[in-house]
Formats: sequence, C-alpha cells, structure tokens
Amino acid sequence: MNQDYIKADPWSIIEEGFDKEQVKSSESLFSIGNGAMGQRANFEEQYTGDTFQGSYIAGVYYPDKTRVGWWKNGYPEYFAKVLNAPNWIGIHVSVNGEPLDLNTCKSVSSFHRELNMQEGWYRRSFTATLPNNIEVQVNVVRFLSLEIDEVGVIKFEIRPVNSDAEIKLRPYLDSGIKNHDTNWDDKFWNTTNVQSEGRRAFIEAHTMKTHFGTCTFMESKIYHNGTEVSHKPSEHTDEMYIGHEYVQEVSQGDTVAVHKFGGYTVSLNHDKDELIAAANRALEKATVLGFESLLELQKEAWARIWEMSDITIEGDVKAQQGIRFNIFQLNQTYLGTDSRLNIGPKGFTGEKYGGSTYWDTEAYCIPFYMATKDQKVARNLLKYRYNHLEKAIENAEKLGFSNGAALYPMVTMNGEECHNEWEITFEEIHRNGAIAFAIYNYYRFTGDYSYIPEMGLEVLIGIARFWQQRATFSTDKNQFVILGVTGPNEYENNVNNNWYTNYTAKWCIEYALKQLQKVKADYPEDYQRVLRKTKLEDTETEQWKKVASDMYFPKSEKHGVFLQQDGFLDKELITVGDLDKKQRPINQKWSWDRILRSPYIKQADVLQGFYFFEDHFTTDQLEKHFDFYEPFTVHESSLSPCVHSIQAAKLDRMEQAYRFYLRTSRLDLDDYNKEVEEGLHITSMAGTWMSIVEGFGGMRVVDGQLSFAPKIPTQWKSYSFKVNFRDQILKVNVDGGSPKFSLEGDEQLSILVDGTPLMLDPEKETTA
Repeated sequence: MNQDYIKADPWSIIEEGFDKEQVKSSESLFSIGNGAMGQRANFEEQYTGDTFQGSYIAGVYYPDKTRVGWWKNGYPEYFAKVLNAPNWIGIHVSVNGEPLDLNTCKSVSSFHRELNMQEGWYRRSFTATLPNNIEVQVNVVRFLSLEIDEVGVIKFEIRPVNSDAEIKLRPYLDSGIKNHDTNWDDKFWNTTNVQSEGRRAFIEAHTMKTHFGTCTFMESKIYHNGTEVSHKPSEHTDEMYIGHEYVQEVSQGDTVAVHKFGGYTVSLNHDKDELIAAANRALEKATVLGFESLLELQKEAWARIWEMSDITIEGDVKAQQGIRFNIFQLNQTYLGTDSRLNIGPKGFTGEKYGGSTYWDTEAYCIPFYMATKDQKVARNLLKYRYNHLEKAIENAEKLGFSNGAALYPMVTMNGEECHNEWEITFEEIHRNGAIAFAIYNYYRFTGDYSYIPEMGLEVLIGIARFWQQRATFSTDKNQFVILGVTGPNEYENNVNNNWYTNYTAKWCIEYALKQLQKVKADYPEDYQRVLRKTKLEDTETEQWKKVASDMYFPKSEKHGVFLQQDGFLDKELITVGDLDKKQRPINQKWSWDRILRSPYIKQADVLQGFYFFEDHFTTDQLEKHFDFYEPFTVHESSLSPCVHSIQAAKLDRMEQAYRFYLRTSRLDLDDYNKEVEEGLHITSMAGTWMSIVEGFGGMRVVDGQLSFAPKIPTQWKSYSFKVNFRDQILKVNVDGGSPKFSLEGDEQLSILVDGTPLMLDPEKETTA
C-alpha cells in the first residue's frame, strides 16, 4: 500500500514526479470514461516501458472459449472478454528525428498529472531531455465528451526549450492491438477497411464470433503558437494502421499543438454499412464546436452530475478525495441511458474478471443510482435482468433444472453464464437472491410498483422455482437443506447450508408468494398474463411454501450465532489478529487448499444477510454476529469494508466504521490489495457511497418514509449528501450539532430522525 503516491486534494487525483514503476498503476487511477467508452491513462506518445494499453467500448465483447483442465457438464462454453479496442489516442512525436519516449529520455522533470473530477478532464505535463539533448516541454489535456459520447478530444502541445527544432506529429489509429487477458491467444478483431479522407481517417473492424462492427476515427488540427496551420499531412498506412504526419519547423520557445478528435461508432447504435457516415457526423459536430467549446460543455455536464451526486466532507481531505473518486468513476462507467448496458467490476479501467454484470450491480450499485439519479436509471438495471430471463432459464436447464426455474449468471454479457470456475458457476447461487432483493429494494425506495406486474413477477417466479428445486429434503434433519454451495465468502467452496444462501432462498420464495397475491388483487390482467406465460399452478406454490417454512439454518448454541455453514466450527478458529502479517494477503501467499481449510472470510457472508435483512434481527443479534465473524474476516474482497462500515456505524463503533470507510473509499487510491495496475474496483465504489449515506447518515426506508440516524466520525467537521426520494430532492447536512435537512421543490416531506417524525417544508432548512 502506497499512501504517499497520490496527493491529497478534494477535487483532483494528482501525481507529481515520473516513476516508471508507477506507470501501470497510474494508467488505472487516471482512467477516463463517459458511459459509452473509456480508456486507461496511457500516454499518447510512444512509450517503450512497461505499460498496460487499454481502450474499451461499452457492450462490445469476445466469447473466448473456456479453458479448463477437464470438461464438466454445465460448464459455460465461453468466458466473455472485455475487449481492448482499436487505439485512437496515439500521437507519434519526434523532435529532430528523435522519438519522444519517456522511457528513453535522458531526464524527465516537472512531471505532473491530474484527473480533475469536478470538470471531467485529464491533464499531463512534463519537461524532458531527449537522447539528442533537445529539451522539450509538453502539456496534454484529454477528455471523453459527455455531450457527444462517441467522441474524445486531445490537445497535445510541445515546445522546444533549448533549440530550434523540426517537430513531427503523427496522430494515428491502430487496430493491431491485443488483449492482455486471453485464454488461447485468439485473434479478437478483424480489420476490414483502412481509409483516409483529408484530415480524417477511419478504421473499420469487427469482433470475431460476436461480429460487433466498429469504426475507429480521427480528425486532427495543427496549431503553431495558437494559430491553425493548413499543412497537408503525409499518410502512413498499413493493413491495421493509419497515421497522418505533420511536419512543423519550430523556433526555440515556440509551441506546436495538435487537437485530435477521435472515438468510435458501433453497430450497437448504427447500421454496419453506416459506421463511417456516423463517424463523419460525429466529427463534424465535434470539430465545429472545437476543443475549448467541447471542454466547456464537459464542465457543464459534470457540474449537473455533481449537483445531485456530490458528497462533501469537511475536515478530512483524504476522505473527501476518496468518496469523490468513487462517485466520479461510477458516473464515468454507467449513466443509465441504455438498458442494454450494465456496470462491470472493472468498468473501462482493465480487463480482469471479464463480463459486464455481476451480482454487485443489484447488491451494491442500484442504491447509488436510485438515490442520485432519476429512478428510470435503476429501473433500466432491473429491466436488464428481465430481458435476460430466458437466458437465466436456459442457464438453469444446463445444470438440470426444469419448469422455468431461473439461475441468473454470476458473470454475463448477454444473459448467458460466462464464468469458467466451477465453484462460481455451479455453486455461488446466492446471486439469484441479490436480484430478487433489488426488486424489493427498488420498490421500497422509489414507491414504483409497476415494475413487478410488468416484468419483475416473472423474474421472481423463475427464482423461486430454482430455490424450490435446488433445496433437498433431509430425512435426518426433517428440514430442507441446500448442499454444495459457495456463499459470498469465496474462501469456502462446496459447503453445505451456507446460512446466507439458505436464508436468502427462504426470503425469495416468501417474497415471490406475497407479490403473486398482490398482483392478483391489484393487477388482475397482468396476473393472468403471467400465469399463462409461466404456467404456474397452485400445487407448485404449495411446494414453495413447504421449502420456505421448513428451511434449515445452521447455528451454534454455544456461541449464540448462526453458523456460516455446517462445518465452520470444525475449523481452527485463529483470528486475523493472531495471523502473522507476513502471511497477508492470504490470497497471494497461501495455497487454495490452505485457504479453504482456514476460518478466514473474504467478505461479509452471514453479515451480508444481516445487512440485507436488517429489520429481521435485533441490534443485539447484529452485535453478537459482528463480534463473532469480523475477527475472522480478512477483507480481501473490495465488497467487504463497506458492509462492515455500515454495520459498525449502526453499532455506534465510529472509529471502526471510519477505518472501514477509509479502506473502501481509498481501496484503489492507496492500493490496499496491491493490484490497482490491473484496473479499478468500480462496483465496490457504490458500497463506499452506501457507507456514508446508510452508515454514517443511517438512511433507511421505514414504512415508506425516509429515516435517518446521523452520526459523524470524530475526524470530520461535517458532511452532506443529497438523495432523490420519490422525485423529491433532499439534502442532509451533519456536523457536531443537530442534523439539518433541506428539501427542494414545492411539496412537504415527512421523514424520521432517530425515530422521531420531522416535517420538512420545501426550500427551507430544518434542524432536527
């Protein structure tokens, strides 16, 4: 963990000084995106040092054939790869014939890079001495436009400091790229067309197997001391590359610049035969506006995002920087405008994990999007799962289930399971529960019940059918058990009766039954339509009831807790505090066999159930389970600290809650897991938001009302956040005194504060 590498700043991520060892980490941390595409913070100019090149297009993937030692029935056919897309950011730069390459320069000084989160742009500047002793100053600004989401913009400026020079600038496109992550070294892209039209250039390429069509495009303008010059570029072309080279004689101290407009048009949004035409339209719009106007529009767009989603923290710059970094990256990854898209765990920052959707979306991300955007955004995420219901039924059929039972995938791009580790694919079935819980959570928060009769009831029926079939009746216990699973704690595989899985299964069935009755009473036409479609009969729901009412839950009378699984107490119960620090992290130091036999918990498991179903248990029960399980938790999942922070805050253990908050908010900035160079942990960033709003703010929905139990860490002077609750915008401000609430709009809102009713008047600050 390096806590001195990124400078503390409330609105920016800042790195000062060039360190080759940090290049790949910085490429992750300074990543940019606009919901439609994204890229790691790779250098525009040539860099021959160690780097992880990465540009990504939302929704575009490759089905890399699963690679396993031996095949088992039910294995997914492929592992979906997040594709490294053709590169449009490249600008080859040479000075008096010497390439600009920070890896080979004699010296690099005044190196500074900044990701300005408030305004949505990335800047890099430095002074370098090339091998030919020419000293140059470079300043680069880059952003991906929110105004025109197919377009990104670069302003690259270079100035010779100690000599006149001939500077060659060659903006280029390159489709000869490869994924870092591939099972069989397959060719993922097929380039079909490379062409040039004046200062514009285009490369058409499609993905192998999935046949997503793309056009990567660019147009460049050259400036000398701020004045545009009209040099005609020379072309450098091969079958997967096109560059436009501009040559400019520059006096010592003069500045030459290239404004490069580039990006992607994709067959997801355009006819494959119209990709170049669409690219021309995007370029026309972008170049007419120009760099400065597009930058101003970028600032305005981000101002609108921050107006609703910002969380302010006074008195703790690192904590402030951490939460804004998390909110910024979430908005760069997903803006909710396209129901075909979802929130990948690495977003646009890396290739690890594959797929675009995990249970993280429902368990962690939906609360953030519900509260900081229009409810349609969260509804789109639920619609995404409904659109994949038939695939979920097919996934279950491959494992031997029938009659419309649905098993949603652990990892997916299009609804098909595409994760190739057996203990995940076959066993981590609790993901079904997160999807059902998200439906409940959406209605609880938004008050919009329409999703359930329109779409959600079919999803709940498929999930309930799965749980009924997956449970086994134990004659020994005279109860239903669920065997051979992996719970949220992935450091236990193939265990019996994971408490969280069993409890979730029971809840899912009971919730589906309740919704059947509600839809029958209130939406009879939808009810009949769903019954016809699903062929659901009363005899089947009676079987559901038996499973739910007679579900087995392992527990320890000695310790007074539910057991994580049947065999948990058979382990050598040595707490993390007694574990040699040199053995951490255990996922990098231990064999898998040793991890599976250990008591160590990767992330909240039983405690995840206490988070979801909080109102099913008393605070005393939470405390007993927290005290039992947290000492065995190594928090080696990015999803772990946020849940523990929320629960520690509820237990009024504010110092512990604060430590967990710092860990979740600065997980990547401080590289706790020593893996940030692989990409950021995007989905867990929504958990960071929850740790403030639900943890310190104590926000809940109680009987249709917002409820707060605000607390504040001693390290903070104040904090504030906004939530959009049923189309009413509420701002919460907490300091050392009584919390204050401000309501936008023209209608009153009744809330609870520490259990006491409080009526809020619009456009007026009210103190609790």
